Amino acid sequence: MKCAAHPNIETNLRCGKCGKPICPKCLVQTPVGARCPECARVQRPVTYQVPARFYVRALGAGLATGFVSGIVWALVPLAGFFLFIIAAGIGFLIGEAISRSVNLKRGLGLQIIAGISMAVSYVAQSWASEWISLPLQPWVFMNLFDLYGIIALVVGVAVAVSRLH
Repeated sequence: MKCAAHPNIETNLRCGKCGKPICPKCLVQTPVGARCPECARVQRPVTYQVPARFYVRALGAGLATGFVSGIVWALVPLAGFFLFIIAAGIGFLIGEAISRSVNLKRGLGLQIIAGISMAVSYVAQSWASEWISLPLQPWVFMNLFDLYGIIALVVGVAVAVSRLH
């Protein structure tokens, strides 16, 4: 017998619901057995269905949280290993703010917004720490390229993104 969707493929499989012949390419494995794509009706979970207006909310919440936390980060006089802990805490805060603003939705788009928001926090921290340590250096934002700062940024992005995975 031939597959209903691919007439050039021989098969012995049938949909467990409607009985239509299906090939391994068409097969959708469900908890109750093999189904054709029409009977399986594979949908994304509701948690991952994010409307466009939620992206606007997430962007606003993420950027605002990132900017404010970056300014506060610059005021904290801790360095060394504590820099990574602070960055992880800010990443958690950004991820939670975005998650709560979109009713606990998840998805790749929200993860990208979280990463961008953490980068905004890092730039705001760099900008604020330059202005706090007056007089200004000849090269403003010099501490953007600090190795430990970049590692802290990566830690913060990883934590923020993991909150929305």
